[in-house]
Amino acid sequence: MSPAPSAPSASPAPDPRPLTGEPLSLDLLNTRWMHEGTVRDLLTDTAGLAVWLHANGLDFPARDATLRHLLHTRDALRAIADGSLEDGADRVDAVLAHGRVRVTLTPQGPGESPEFGDAAWGPAWLAARDYLELLTTAPDRIRRCAHTACILHFFDTSRNGTRRWCSMAACGNRAKASRHYARTKES
Repeated sequence: MSPAPSAPSASPAPDPRPLTGEPLSLDLLNTRWMHEGTVRDLLTDTAGLAVWLHANGLDFPARDATLRHLLHTRDALRAIADGSLEDGADRVDAVLAHGRVRVTLTPQGPGESPEFGDAAWGPAWLAARDYLELLTTAPDRIRRCAHTACILHFFDTSRNGTRRWCSMAACGNRAKASRHYARTKES
């Protein structure tokens, strides 16, 4: 169940992140990234939250409680993505306890819609639920960029499943340049 895009209002600022468009859960992880050797974080305030919500077509207000729940969820997902299911499963389950899927029948056929006891948990719950779907679909395709100085994650949709870099133009190119420099230095 992917979140249904809504008609979000205009974003208050451009999205500064180097990698966007990943599945919701990985896009949440990618709200932290490296820039010139320093970790940047989009979710330091509700303005950054508004940018992230807009980028993902999520029609939720950018409030302090929503930001707090999203940061909690990002930490839980990071524990799983960079560690193991054992490292964050209980924390993700705690997020999932704040919502549920309501199965419906519509004129278009069967459907599902998320329901939350508190709407402030909505984006966090949707991101946690999305990660579960990725684990169900292809857990081996959830990857962290192979560049040692990168902290971004992606879902490998390449045909043969061998994508290693968040971006070939950025991290992949830096790795190639480093290898080339090392070879020419040896010569």
